[in-house]
Amino acid sequence: MKMRHLQALPLALSILLAACAGVPSQAPHRQVTVTPTAATATTIDSAAVPVLDKVAVTPATVDMWDQLRGSFAMADCDADPGILTWARRYTHNPQQFENQLHEVLPQLAYVQQVAARYDVAGEFVLLPWVESHFRPVPGRRSLPAGMWQIMPVTAGSMGLRVDGHYDGRLDVPAAANAVMKLLEQYHNQFHDWRVADYAYNAGESAVRKLIQQHGMPANKPVIPSWPVRKVTREHLTKLLAIACVVREPERFNVSLPTLLSEQRLVQVALPRSMPIAQAADHAGMSVDALKDLNAAFRSNTVDTAAASYLLLPVSHAQQFRDALPDQTSGTTAKVAPPFVDGSASDPVASSTTASSPAVASTRRKTHTVQDGESLWQIARRYAVSTAELQRWNHLHGNVLKPGQLLQVGSTH
Repeated sequence: MKMRHLQALPLALSILLAACAGVPSQAPHRQVTVTPTAATATTIDSAAVPVLDKVAVTPATVDMWDQLRGSFAMADCDADPGILTWARRYTHNPQQFENQLHEVLPQLAYVQQVAARYDVAGEFVLLPWVESHFRPVPGRRSLPAGMWQIMPVTAGSMGLRVDGHYDGRLDVPAAANAVMKLLEQYHNQFHDWRVADYAYNAGESAVRKLIQQHGMPANKPVIPSWPVRKVTREHLTKLLAIACVVREPERFNVSLPTLLSEQRLVQVALPRSMPIAQAADHAGMSVDALKDLNAAFRSNTVDTAAASYLLLPVSHAQQFRDALPDQTSGTTAKVAPPFVDGSASDPVASSTTASSPAVASTRRKTHTVQDGESLWQIARRYAVSTAELQRWNHLHGNVLKPGQLLQVGSTH
């Protein structure tokens, strides 16, 4: 009997090892920026993107907090006394902290997916907490706006439209993609996530001057000893502090909330403009709830000339699509991935619904370039890629002129 058991042992071990090899391991922690390395762009499999027809309304099987911790790239809780000080300030009232985090968890999870697309350090998923606690702060005059607190002049350089009808800084998908793309560029340029955060807060030119005068910051102290404003140094400290709470919530007597799959946010493409009240009715949501998620629209109309999608919870996205009156006419509202990046492949065209009538409807259209419009904005409007616009119009760059007529879609 013992001999037979021993003979079976190698076979059992081989089966066990094969099973283990098929189970994906948790992503390893990134290197802390004490040894700077250039970021490597990664692409998320489209099957992992929350598309309406594929998202199951059951609790997520992979813990988002474990994923977030696995993507952290900077210092831990004990790297600087200021980190612990701010972590304790954030959690001084544990119940209040948990309630606040629970309210913004869908937005946080959405940003997490966008950050992964650009391979940005996980700490920056929590950047809106530092800036605004993920609140859609309205823009007034020349003040910053949105959960990222973007200045109007910065929004223009990032390709975000800001006018009296629409403020792209409050458009969660557009702003998240713009910010993550900017952070990716900063890291590719400076090879240090701490410096990327300083550039986000103080500006790229200010950081360049600091490097010219003082060189790159040393590995220690973790908070660079550059002569910067207190608010800039504190910005990085706060970012590491909220990441510290996510690393070790039990240390601060808090519990991190759970996000169910039906609470996740998805983009729903719109076939036409409509009153916000009508959109809310279609989705089975209150007007205020829909406005909170789509605060970029400043009027009472969802204007597809500004953004041709709504951001909705999965639990309401299907209801919205089913309620559209022109389903039978061949125009369907699609649910797009959470990535809208003109430099990447078209997220709609690369999805399983690429041949849908809504995409086909862009053929043989023309668009007259308005003052201040970018190629990326026009691509977003028509749910195509910038590469396609360039090919259709024989463009060799991204420069456009007001009044220029663009072909949208193939003529063949």
